[in-house]
Amino acid sequence: MKSQFTKRNLIWTIVVCVIFSIFQIAISGRMIPNTYQVAIITIGINIILALGLNLIIGFTGQFSLGHAGFMSIGAYSAAIVLAKMPNLTGLFVGMLVGMAITAVVALIVAIPTLRLRGDYLAIATLGFSEVIRIAIQNMEITGGAAGLSNIPKLTTFPLVFVFIVISVIVIHNFIRSSHGRACISVREDEIASESMGINTTKYKTLAFVIGAMLASIAGALYAAYFYVLKPTTFGFMKSIDILVIVVFGGMGSLSGSILAAIVLGIINLTLQSYSEIRMILYALAIIVIMVYRPQGLFGSKEVTDFLPKKWQKKKEVD
Repeated sequence: MKSQFTKRNLIWTIVVCVIFSIFQIAISGRMIPNTYQVAIITIGINIILALGLNLIIGFTGQFSLGHAGFMSIGAYSAAIVLAKMPNLTGLFVGMLVGMAITAVVALIVAIPTLRLRGDYLAIATLGFSEVIRIAIQNMEITGGAAGLSNIPKLTTFPLVFVFIVISVIVIHNFIRSSHGRACISVREDEIASESMGINTTKYKTLAFVIGAMLASIAGALYAAYFYVLKPTTFGFMKSIDILVIVVFGGMGSLSGSILAAIVLGIINLTLQSYSEIRMILYALAIIVIMVYRPQGLFGSKEVTDFLPKKWQKKKEVD
C-alpha cells in the first residue's frame, strides 16, 4: 500500500497538532475544571471504543454486542500489572498483556459466533461478553465482585489523544487495504463475496480481533484513570452505550464515531445537573436526533467528503 506525505497529509497533521495544543494548554493552565477534564478523558476513551466497534459493525457488517467484555480484559490486565509496576512502563506492559489476551479470547469467540448472522450473532457475542464478566467477577486475582482499587492514575490527555490518532490511522489504513476492501464486500453481500472466492470467515475474524484489541486499549486507559474497577462497570449497558455512539455517528464512518462520542459526551455532561431525569432527557435527545437523521450524523461519509474537491484525495484506480 503506497503512502505519500502530500500537502493534504501535512494539512491534517497541522490540524491535529493545533487541536492537541489547544486542549493541552487549556488543561495544563488549569483553564478547564476537573469535571470537564474527566469528561474529556471519558469522551476520548469512548472514541477509541467506538472506532473499534465501527470496524466490526460499520465496515464488516457484523452485529456484535460483546465490546464491553473485551474492554474489561484490557482494564483488568492493566490494573493487575500496575499493582506490581506502578508506572508508565507498567501501563504499557499491562496494555500489551491485555491486547494479547483479548486477541486470543476474541479469536476463540469469533470462530463459532461469526458463522452466525444478524440477531443470532448479537445474542451470541452478548452471551460471551457476560461469560467474561462473570469469570472476572469470580476470580481472586481480579478482586471478585468487589473489584480492584487504588490503581495508579497514569492516563493523561496526551496519552489518550495519541491512542485516538493511532486508532484512526490503523483503521483508516486497514479499510483502504485489500483486507479492508474484502471486509467491506462482506458487509455489502456476504453470499456474493463467498461466490467470488473471498474467505468471509477469515476477514470477519480479522476485523473482529482488531476491533476487540482497540477495546482492550481503551479498557487499559480507563483503568489507569478512574482508580477503581468493578465487574458491573462492564455489563450489557456499556456495550449498548458504545453501539449508540456508532449508530448515532453513522455506521462506516470514522469521523461520525468521533463526532458522535463528543456530542453525546457533551449532552451527558450538560444534563448532569438534572440528576433525577438525566437518563430520560438523554434518551429523548438521542431519539429526536435519530428521527431527523436516521442514517447518523455522517452516514457512511467522512469529514473529508465535505471538504472542497482540491483538498480531497484523488481515488486510486486499481
